[in-house]
Amino acid sequence: MEECVFCKMSNGTILIEKISENRNFFSVLDINQKIEGHALVISKKHFKNILGMPSSLGGELVDCIKSTSMKLMERYHVNGFNIINNNFESAGQLIHHVHFHILPRKEKDGLNIPA
Repeated sequence: MEECVFCKMSNGTILIEKISENRNFFSVLDINQKIEGHALVISKKHFKNILGMPSSLGGELVDCIKSTSMKLMERYHVNGFNIINNNFESAGQLIHHVHFHILPRKEKDGLNIPA
């Protein structure tokens, strides 16, 4: 996956500041933030979407999401967050490497996410 930006982040070709990390996942701030503190939890291994990711990685994924979310809540003084995962282009997936968006939220922040 030589052309994948997330693979380049994972292997150190692109230098990043990580928010959280474990054996199979890491998180970084999104460069195109939809809201202040918008972060991504990214698989270190290349899987095109969640359907290609082994279920055995679920625990580590949740741990990285939780760790990242707690750090974002503290850093940005928010009282909630959304977790979003887009799969396939028709659902808005732009980078074909499994990743999850974490959006820190405050009451009346103006961000409208359909339920």
